[in-house]
Order: sequence, then structure tokens, then C-alpha cells
Amino acid sequence: MTFLKYWIAKFIYILTGRNMNYMIRFFRKSGMFIGQNCNIYSNIITSESYLITINDNVTISNDVQLITHDNSICKVCSKYTDIFGEIIIGKNCFIGARVTILPGISLADDIIVGSGSVVTKSFNEKGIIIGGNPAKKIGTIEEYLDKNKGYGVNIEGMSYSEKKYMIDSNKSKLIKK
Repeated sequence: MTFLKYWIAKFIYILTGRNMNYMIRFFRKSGMFIGQNCNIYSNIITSESYLITINDNVTISNDVQLITHDNSICKVCSKYTDIFGEIIIGKNCFIGARVTILPGISLADDIIVGSGSVVTKSFNEKGIIIGGNPAKKIGTIEEYLDKNKGYGVNIEGMSYSEKKYMIDSNKSKLIKK
């Protein structure tokens, strides 16, 4: 039933002009703690959603997996079925596309998790960028800003055509690697 409820909430989200409040409300009703001013673009429901804490100003990109349990212990010890762990995401974090966060993970405030990363351990240092499989520290927020500030733009409130025009007329702002 949770799958169906998710898609109903997603349908309402699309019908109301992508109003994130419907999705956030759905996740909160499932038992998650979600702070203020969050944007969540993934179905992060688990069978233990009450083990998930997402603090203020967090963005979770598409196809992110928050895993709150591990059943593999039953293959090595017949007296156990599962291992459970909370997931706590600090304030002002960005979780990139296709990130997997495993049970028992805590992320400090102001952390960027690079796309495709698998977070297998907690990070208690604020203001860092982590990435990879397994995720490790790859830099600081200050280093990231210094490297990329020449490429930053603000598209808030722009329509699709306004954004396209702004990008087309500012090709020097496109990042090149």
C-alpha cells in the first residue's frame, strides 16, 4: 500500500505544479522527521521510515536510496534476521543523484554527497564534500566554491524558455571538464 500512496502523492505533486509540500507531508506521515525548507526528489520510503531524520534545508536529488536495514546477517548467523540503523542527515546538506546511504549513517551539517556515491560510514566534519564507492572526503565547500563560482547562475523563478535563453546567451557559464 505504501507504493500506491507514494504514487498518489507524486500525482498530486505533479498536478499542483510540483508543490513539494505534498511529498514532504507524505514522507512525514510515513514516520520520518523532516525539517523545514527541504526538497526531496526521490522515493525515500523504507519499511522503517521512522529511523530517518532529515534536518532543515536539505536537498535530496533523484533516485536516492536510504537503507535502514540489512538482512544479510541471516546468511551468516541463523539466530538473527536483520540489522537496523538510523540515518541522520544534518542541516544544509545536498545528496546527489543515485546516492545510496546505508544503515547507521550520520552526516554533519553542510555536506555535499556526490552523485552515485555509496555512503558506508558516518561523516562528522562540517562543510565537506564526499563522494565515491565507498564515499570518502574529497574536498571542502570552500574549495568547491572557488573552483566553480565562475559557472554559477540563478534560475529561480524563470520559466523553461527564460532559462533556455539565459543559458544559450551565456555559453561561457557552461562548465567544461
